Amino acid sequence: MSENTDRYENAVARYFEAWNAGEPEALTKAVAAAWSVEGTYTDPLATVTGHTEIAGLIAGAHAQFPGFAFRPLGTVDGHHDTARFSWELVSEADGSAPVAGFDVITLDADGRIRSVLGFLDRVPGA
Repeated sequence: MSENTDRYENAVARYFEAWNAGEPEALTKAVAAAWSVEGTYTDPLATVTGHTEIAGLIAGAHAQFPGFAFRPLGTVDGHHDTARFSWELVSEADGSAPVAGFDVITLDADGRIRSVLGFLDRVPGA
């Protein structure tokens, strides 16, 4: 495995740690470990900047989908400072996955996320 592959996989692992952190203190620490201070997150439903806003977005997802966890699908693919990966939101009770998508991340020199561009491939009906 190349050094860059490790870099991408480590960044994505920290990303999922943040998205799956349950307690506010753990969430704050996980976001700080995954994102640069000026990091951004953009998907069809939200655009946020900085650790506080990113943590708020993640907390909102937990409130909307209690008992669910984000899980990677497939492998991480990347080049230069950019990586992409697929994911799904899985019910810990029954294994259903009503939400799925893929994200493209850009990393800073320290391997922390500068930006996320998220795409939703599957969402529950209104």
